[in-house]
Amino acid sequence: MRLFRNISIFLVLSSLTGVFTPVFGQGNLLVTPRRVVFDGSRRVMELNLANTGQEAARYNISFVQYRMTEDGAFEEITEPDPGQFFADKHLRFFPRNIFLEPSESQTVRMQVLGRERLEPGEYRSHVYFRAVPDELALGEIDPDADTTAVSIRLIPIFGITIPVIIQVGENTTKVSILDLGLTKDEEGQTYLGFTFNRSGNMSVYGDITVTHVAPNGMETRVGIVNGIAVYTPNTIRKFQLQLAEEGIDYQSGKLLVTYTAQSDVRPQTYASAQLDLP
Repeated sequence: MRLFRNISIFLVLSSLTGVFTPVFGQGNLLVTPRRVVFDGSRRVMELNLANTGQEAARYNISFVQYRMTEDGAFEEITEPDPGQFFADKHLRFFPRNIFLEPSESQTVRMQVLGRERLEPGEYRSHVYFRAVPDELALGEIDPDADTTAVSIRLIPIFGITIPVIIQVGENTTKVSILDLGLTKDEEGQTYLGFTFNRSGNMSVYGDITVTHVAPNGMETRVGIVNGIAVYTPNTIRKFQLQLAEEGIDYQSGKLLVTYTAQSDVRPQTYASAQLDLP
């Protein structure tokens, strides 16, 4: 009697934001907006999911919890750290799974529950959009395969997560930029490192811009990074970015670093700092 064993191993691959490219006909998923913030009296928001690939795809939607480390990485957790509050039990969303044809889109509706009963502060969870792999139909076996052997299929399961935040009460958060310094790698590329110092009851999220000011006053933008967060309960985040090299003398002048809110309507500078160059 011949024995055939087909063992499927699912590899979970996820990213915190952005677009991912699944294989095995799972399509490409684009989620907008890339973060959801219920601030003020806002109770309902909508997410738009679009399949930008060439294959139909199915996704399950759930919540996961993360902590942010001092270097900006994320670690999955099941219990909140001291001073951290999860948002999932205060949220409702529909639908919980979707099927999208190529170029098709669908809306996921999210609602805050019992906001008036929440204590002031910030509550954060992450919505997880998990691709559901296609099932292999029974009997789909290579007729030339050795049926006495054990067959293993590695099936990547791709996913994407975005933060969902509920902010209640007055925002007392402040942030400063400290410990600025330049380093070079083995190839001579220049990097600027610094530390965010956050205080207060809520997270901060914005864009970093670095400008080189030459001794003659000429200003050149040498670095920009969008969408940088320091999440509660963290008080520190260490950050490093690569600077432009062409035509810039990092032995003279100064560097100006600004951290600003992502808003064209109400531009706000969270923090700024200056590094005098030797």
